[in-house]
Amino acid sequence: MVAEHDSRRAGIAGRSLDPRRTGLWGGFLDDLPVAEAVQMVRDFEAAGVGTLFLPEFRGADPFVRSALYLSATTDLRISLGVATIYARDPEAMVAASSTLEDAFPGRFVLGMGVSHRALVEARGHVFGPPLKTMRDYLAAMDATAKGRKLPPRILAALGPKMTELAAEAADGVHTYFCPVEHTARSRELLGPDRWLAPALMVPVAPENGQALQEYMRFCLGLPNYTSNLERFGYTEEDFRTASDRLVDALVAPADPQGLSARIDAHLDAGADLVVLQLVPPPSASIVRDRVMSGLLDSGGRPEDR
Repeated sequence: MVAEHDSRRAGIAGRSLDPRRTGLWGGFLDDLPVAEAVQMVRDFEAAGVGTLFLPEFRGADPFVRSALYLSATTDLRISLGVATIYARDPEAMVAASSTLEDAFPGRFVLGMGVSHRALVEARGHVFGPPLKTMRDYLAAMDATAKGRKLPPRILAALGPKMTELAAEAADGVHTYFCPVEHTARSRELLGPDRWLAPALMVPVAPENGQALQEYMRFCLGLPNYTSNLERFGYTEEDFRTASDRLVDALVAPADPQGLSARIDAHLDAGADLVVLQLVPPPSASIVRDRVMSGLLDSGGRPEDR
């Protein structure tokens, strides 16, 4: 089992077309008609984006979208960031992910998470104990795989126990709404041989502080995030006001040098790939303009440029 996971991780970390080890969060694509989204993904690949992360949040099926985007591109890698395990049983998850691995070998990464209680219950499901639920789910996937080749799988993990489960039974971790210190802690728990891909929020319009504050407050309304941030010394006062120190820790500086330094800080802390998310969530056209004008060129280590 360990050897299998190690070989998978080598395949992930070694394939990035972006030498600066940055990817792009693609949730904004769910708001577009499919034809427009497919063309935009082609444009992203042409601009040098190596990895695109797709969430499951706005009603677009992430597996269908993954198949469309992978079919339309040549080398782009798609990672789910992440699919909720409550939306499909283990057999369905195995069927969808193994089909994508067969069709696009080495280009699809299965990201999974337990999501948030409020979001799960809104879909009519019973939200179980997160760690046990995920552990049982992964075991059921392994039992039902029956020789089918699966893609690498990563877990949405904030707390130490879920991160340790990822080190034991998955290929790595995708984190969201976390400071650099969390990346360092995750690397310690994962060890050297698992993939670590933190998301990093990048401000679209720094002058529009109110819009950023509104997005921060939306995230701070989800207990998973605030419970995790408390481990790193943030308090109810930080959450209530979306304090400057919290924003500074979670959102990259707006200037290119500051963004580059924050990406490097996550890499130095142990990240394999940093997923850039423009916030507050802009229109797809704004994301396209930023990417095509060199958003990714502002990140990374000088020797990688």
